[in-house]
Formats: sequence, C-alpha cells, structure tokens
Amino acid sequence: MPERQSLRRDAERNRRRVLAAAREVFRDHGTAATLNDVARHARLGVGTVYRRFANKEELIDALFDDMVDKIDACTQRGLAADDAWVGLKECLIGVCEVQAFDRGLREVMLGTGKGPERQAQVHERVGDAVAELLRRAQNEGTLRPDIVSGDIPLIQLMVAAITDHTGQPEQWRRYLALVIEGMRVHPGPMAPLPPFAAAEEDLQNAILASSLPHDARGTG
Repeated sequence: MPERQSLRRDAERNRRRVLAAAREVFRDHGTAATLNDVARHARLGVGTVYRRFANKEELIDALFDDMVDKIDACTQRGLAADDAWVGLKECLIGVCEVQAFDRGLREVMLGTGKGPERQAQVHERVGDAVAELLRRAQNEGTLRPDIVSGDIPLIQLMVAAITDHTGQPEQWRRYLALVIEGMRVHPGPMAPLPPFAAAEEDLQNAILASSLPHDARGTG
C-alpha cells in the first residue's frame, strides 16, 4: 500500500510538472510547440509525457481544465463571502489574475477548432455562479442594477487588452479597479488605485497598437 501511494504521488507530481512546462512552452511558442518540446522543458522523458497525454490536444485540454478549475474556485470563494460586494470584487480580481498568469495561452486554448466548445464549457461551469454573485450584490444594493452577466467576460477582455498592448504585466490591476468602482451604486470612500506604471512610450505604443488589425500587431 505505501508503495502504491508513493507511485501515485510520483505520477501526480510528474503530471503537475508537465502541465507547468506546457503552460510556459505553449505561452511562448503557441501551437507550433510539440510534446517533445514540453518534455524537454519539464526535464522528463518523452515517454513520461506520452503516458499521461496521448497527443497535444489532450494536453491542451488538461491545461484548459486546470484554468477552469481556478476560475471556478474564484467564483466559489466569492459566493462564500459574507459581504456580497466583497465577494464579487474578489472574484473579479481572482479571475483576472488567472487570466493574466495564463496570458498567451488564451489563443492556444480558444483559438483552435475547439474554441467554441471550450467557451461553452466555461459558461456551463461558472455561468450560474457568476449570475448569483451579481444577483446577491444587486439585492444588497451595492451593484448597479443594470450590470448583467454578459458584462463580465467583456470586462475580462478589456483587462486582458491592457496587458497585451502595454507589456506591463500588472497594469491591468489599475484599470480593473477603475471598472469595479464604476460598477458600484454607492462607492463610499474613494478606494486608492494601484499605481500607474506604464512609461509614456509604452502608453503611446499601446494606443497605436489598438488601432491596428489584430494580425498586424507586433509586426514591423
């Protein structure tokens, strides 16, 4: 029994190593990366990777499931909060943290043929919880009554675009804080914003990049 438990622990540890390596490899190299690249980055034998994942799509599925688990955990923590506004706010911050950490993986996970299916999975998994977070805060009187569930993924896209265009990995926090304050019915004392960190050149580049077609960004 102890030996079997040790083998299970080793297998799970290797699985986490593969997922961590895959997250970095796919983030940096996109769909051109191979399982061999992942194994090399994880410093594991190729056979170890193939025993866990038969092909690249299975590995991307596992990364996606891992991301959805993290998002679901954010919504559940939000629902567990005694204060509905605090729960909603912390959920939004947590989800955007997951998104910022996995920046670059979005195109790998959602840009393939399974993109619509994966988006539907996210909605099925957390859609009701998000709607409940909004309902609780609106019933509490702290969230604007005209905020709807569909606003949340668009807010995520807005926040993601800030990092994509400025290259500042933490700049999204300032603008998410601005959005959150704008969602409140009674803001109360003015909440301090995270510091503005983008250099003037970064800001100008971001403004220029936002006017380019998506496939022309980052070229030149």
